[in-house]
Amino acid sequence: MSAGENAEQSDSQLVRVYASLLARAGETQIEVRLDATRRACELLGDIHQAAPVITVTGTNGKTSTARMIDAIVTAHDLRVGRFTSPHLHSVTERISVDGGPVPAETFVRIHDEIAPVLDLVDAELLAEGRGRLTFFEALTILAFAVFADAPVDVVVTEVGMGGEWDSTNVADAEVCVFTKIGLDHQAFLGDTLTEIATTKAGILNRSLDPSPAPNPVAVIGTQTDEAQEALDAEVERRQILALTEERSFRLLDRTRAVDGQLITVQGIRDVYTDIFLPLHGIHQAHNAAVALVAAEAFLSDEDKPLVLDTVAEGLSHVTSPGRAELVRTGPAVVVDGAHNPDAAHVLAETITEAFDFDYTVMVLAMFADKDVLGVLEELHRSADVFVVSEALDSRALGAHELAEAAREWVDEDSVLETPDLNAALMKAIDLANSSGATSPGIVVTGSLHTVAEARLLLGKEE
Repeated sequence: MSAGENAEQSDSQLVRVYASLLARAGETQIEVRLDATRRACELLGDIHQAAPVITVTGTNGKTSTARMIDAIVTAHDLRVGRFTSPHLHSVTERISVDGGPVPAETFVRIHDEIAPVLDLVDAELLAEGRGRLTFFEALTILAFAVFADAPVDVVVTEVGMGGEWDSTNVADAEVCVFTKIGLDHQAFLGDTLTEIATTKAGILNRSLDPSPAPNPVAVIGTQTDEAQEALDAEVERRQILALTEERSFRLLDRTRAVDGQLITVQGIRDVYTDIFLPLHGIHQAHNAAVALVAAEAFLSDEDKPLVLDTVAEGLSHVTSPGRAELVRTGPAVVVDGAHNPDAAHVLAETITEAFDFDYTVMVLAMFADKDVLGVLEELHRSADVFVVSEALDSRALGAHELAEAAREWVDEDSVLETPDLNAALMKAIDLANSSGATSPGIVVTGSLHTVAEARLLLGKEE
């Protein structure tokens, strides 16, 4: 069989497996439980205990921070398995080994090997009158199985939602990382930052006996006062070590550079100076500081800091697709998955700081269950014109409804409505090219689904 035929067969098998995963309850159909995921992992030989774990929770910045931790730990000659969500183009992106998506052949093989156990647990759940394993639960089990099969030296997991009952929490993480916590998924997590932070602090729980990590370290990025107070209370209740930004470590300096920035971080063991980070925005600099300290907590002892050159080597290779990512020039097109007000605020700051646009076309497509007005409040000052569209998803907010919402913030003539994202991009490019501006730019945002579609249309699906 030729290489092309092998690839075609692999793709068809991946389609089969992905379809079987999608047949399960979707990612918005949450089961507040850990026992189902734990049962499957135990039947598969305690795959959730096969390697030490670093877990990342928060509201924004989780994926970028997880990728940075992966890069730093990998630079220290350890093999890393990373589980993140959602994916942009292929479900295999969610499960990474050696810094890249697991091969489709491996994804399919491991799924088919664990399928009988998934079926067994499904049957047990149904017999108890409960829902069978969800998409995210099954994918979490698959990730742990891939990592055990590889095998890897360390697993970096990104919490899907919350923390306490998220299926990734079946593993007792040695290092528990908290990126900035904001309001999102209130239907599941609560309406206040205190409630949300308390639920996310559930990653500090120990569910294994004996636990491979009885005394976890909490690494906490900059928070609002309310979220910080809730995390402080949870840390104190458990009597564990907390390394908190501005108290235990800090971002000392950052300077804009070509294609990124130079950062200096006061870690817990040393000062790490002039590290090149090929990502834009102060939020990514803070994410890098958190990631560096998480790696310090995992890798180093009290008397030995990390090697600056090794840290710099790791971070120099970091990418974060769909996060303030420049995907085209002439005119410039930046894509960012901001889908809540906090993320939109960060995006607006990053556009101002990192890109010298003198005319900005904002292409926007969002989900109906998001805080649309809150996002528009943050973005409208950065846009000369909005081109609104509709995401290819059942949860999408209609283009006309989104356009009406945008007109509450800007002049009616500054909002253009398009039927789909392809039309939106064509209109945006035409507006940018005909603007007469010296440096026009297009920003595509509203959700990672919007970003994924835009990347595909612009030929950046890798």
